[in-house]
Amino acid sequence: MKATVIVELKGSVLDPQGKAIQHSLASLGFPGVEDVRAGKLFRITLADSGQPRPEVERQVRQMCEKLLANTVIENFSYTLEE
Repeated sequence: MKATVIVELKGSVLDPQGKAIQHSLASLGFPGVEDVRAGKLFRITLADSGQPRPEVERQVRQMCEKLLANTVIENFSYTLEE
């Protein structure tokens, strides 16, 4: 099973990396970019443990909460595919 996890800063948190990218894009001739928010993407391959899908989802959620995302300033979402 494969999990895809997306971690993004919460909307209320300033994103200096996103602003730098936006500025660089304008400098490169892309002036129509109004905003950029930087984030992280994780693709995780999970061993086939025979666990039911709800248990796998619980484990992926815990991975996000304990390591992959700082839940004080970041939101996360994930998808699972067989």
